[in-house]
Amino acid sequence: MLAQISRFIGVGVAALIVHWLVVRLLVPLGLVPLIANVFGFAVAFNVSYFGHRKLTFRAEELSHSRTLPRFASVALGSFAVNESLYALLLTFSPLRYDLALFIVLGVVAVLTYLFSRFWAFAA
Repeated sequence: MLAQISRFIGVGVAALIVHWLVVRLLVPLGLVPLIANVFGFAVAFNVSYFGHRKLTFRAEELSHSRTLPRFASVALGSFAVNESLYALLLTFSPLRYDLALFIVLGVVAVLTYLFSRFWAFAA
């Protein structure tokens, strides 16, 4: 289980970096942070799904028709929490948008792991 958590962290950090970089690229172009966050999520979703499927949970024997909708449900639920927490931090804290997003992505990762392990990629 410790190895699986380590792989989850590795894939999660890769997805987090992709998500964060997309937001960091889009905000200076004029997108508001909450909208840029949607684009960051969409790009990072692919890194997360394929990384967790192949590396973290080694669920390649399970069909995409089973794991993709489940993981998409987990990811969308996690993103709803992400966007809500992000909006709260942007509204009620003095944090810069990029630091607030970094904190939110770390918190939401725990939820994503639990739901992915025990439901989305469960055999």
